[in-house]
Amino acid sequence: MEGPKSPLQPPTCGSLITVLSIDGGAIRGRLQPTIFSTYEVKNKPSLDALLSDICIATSAAPTYLPAHYFETKDSDGKLREFNLIDGGVAANNPTLVAIGEVTKQIMRGNSDYFSIDQMDYGRLLVISLGTGTAKSEEKYDAEDAAKWGLLGWLTSGGSTPLIDVFSQASSDMVDLHLSVVFQALHSEKNYLRIQDDSLTGDVSSVDVATKKNLDNLVKVGEGLLKKPVSRVNLETGLVEPSDQETNEEALRRFAKILSKEKRLRDCKGIKT
Repeated sequence: MEGPKSPLQPPTCGSLITVLSIDGGAIRGRLQPTIFSTYEVKNKPSLDALLSDICIATSAAPTYLPAHYFETKDSDGKLREFNLIDGGVAANNPTLVAIGEVTKQIMRGNSDYFSIDQMDYGRLLVISLGTGTAKSEEKYDAEDAAKWGLLGWLTSGGSTPLIDVFSQASSDMVDLHLSVVFQALHSEKNYLRIQDDSLTGDVSSVDVATKKNLDNLVKVGEGLLKKPVSRVNLETGLVEPSDQETNEEALRRFAKILSKEKRLRDCKGIKT
């Protein structure tokens, strides 16, 4: 005997997929992200800031480094003030932001992208470099977290749970999204994510800038080149090493593609 049918049935006709997204709710104020882009400077001269100011501002991690203030002036002498903190607060993994900037230029008919469709992700070549994270550990559980108050969420067991959760989650979701898109388009080799999530001790710290630690970070980077390329397992959501190539081999492959692309663009420039 057939049981009762669910009121929600899969679509059998039509051509659209409806997605409903409801935010958790927040107080909207003046805390808007600022994106600096070479392309945007042409339309918004006030964004033509010194690279040093941009680097200092986007590195100003709360509790580690002070917020950064600077000013710019456009050709008319109009002043614009910037009060900025770490860009990772808004986009800890800025890969989607970069793709969004390129997409905007395609929509605007920028001649650099005249032959690329707005949604043609298969034409994108993306290198996403992480800055390293502490060794992945399941160090939080619901039983303990349920007892935390404000102080517990800010500091527990020598770590900062609230910051860890927000920063790691936002970064991982970007990687997961792009992995899904590029794998769906059978263009996974066009997306290279290089990240080390096994750091321990001082090399996993944000504010240890001794020569010894910086030298150790260089060694970590050199070792990372020899490791296999990692990709997100879409079934588990975990990052797993692939057996296709190392990070070094992938970067060399990308370099060859980019070199060929540069020659093609140079030829185009000569002809026009």
